[in-house]
Parts: sequence; structure tokens; C-alpha cells
Amino acid sequence: MFTALADPTRLRIVEMLAASGQLPVSDISKKFDISAPAISQHLKVLREAKLVEVEIKAQQRIYTLNPSGMSEAERWIGKIRKMWESRLDRLDQFLLEEVKKSTKGQRKKQ
Repeated sequence: MFTALADPTRLRIVEMLAASGQLPVSDISKKFDISAPAISQHLKVLREAKLVEVEIKAQQRIYTLNPSGMSEAERWIGKIRKMWESRLDRLDQFLLEEVKKSTKGQRKKQ
């Protein structure tokens, strides 16, 4: 999933879909200076990563974000956030204790 999002074009496509809700391939292609087949390849990667879904209506392919794929990314990011918040909380506590020790040491010298 994150490999798919690492490409700037694919990330921009996901951002466009998040902003608009849904877009046909033709509208997506118009926003880039690359060929329609290249956009189709980017969309294929996003589909395979389960980040987008496609609905075929007559001759159009309409793309939307896949809520379950986005939820998976959100869960992973939340897990990483909790880990870092815990580490930063411990660092904060350590630094506060060091400041207290330093302050006590300076008072004794006076």
C-alpha cells in the first residue's frame, strides 16, 4: 500500500479522489502531463493495493477511494503514532527529571 503511495503521481491521484469523491479516468488524465496508458497503469497499481475502486458505467471507468484500504492505512498510521507518542512521553519525562536534578545541584552550590 505504501509502495503504491510512494509515487508522486499515484499520491496525487489519491488526493484528487479524496477531494472530489469520484472521478472518471478522463478527468484524472487531464490533470497530468503523461499519457493515458501511463495513468491507467498508475490506477492499476492503486487498485491492486486496494486503495481505489473502479465502477464501469457505459464507456466510462469511474474511480473512488476504497474505504477499507484507506482504513487499513489509517490503522497502521495510528499504531505508529501511538508508539512514537509513548517514546516521546518517556523522553519528556526523562528530560524533566534531568532538569530537576540539574536545578537541585545548582541550589546546593549556592
